[in-house]
Amino acid sequence: MTPNEITYEIRGAIYDVYKELGPGLLESVYEEALCFELEQRGLSIERQKQVPVIYKGSRLKTDLRLDILVEDKVIIELKSVEEMKKVFSKQLLTYLRLMDKRIGILVNFNTDNILTSITRIAN
Repeated sequence: MTPNEITYEIRGAIYDVYKELGPGLLESVYEEALCFELEQRGLSIERQKQVPVIYKGSRLKTDLRLDILVEDKVIIELKSVEEMKKVFSKQLLTYLRLMDKRIGILVNFNTDNILTSITRIAN
């Protein structure tokens, strides 16, 4: 699958989760439901994937964790917050750079309109 095909499936899965659960739940609930939806669509996923941090050629002892990696190509960063902050996009860009990936999806489930709360970010 191409990254465009994967992001199309991800958007559909996000919409289905939101339609079923609505806004206002914990991020962990949305993560579990979204992983279920993605697997039902035949996509391979990795949850809470470790992101190694390399600093000046040395791997730091502290790793980061991204929410979901789909088909080893697209990173999904989930939020369930009242207000989206610019730092969330920057965080996803950092994950993309550290993991050498091109495409990410940032989504906030705590919204009245999920369609306007999904952002595609390219590295």
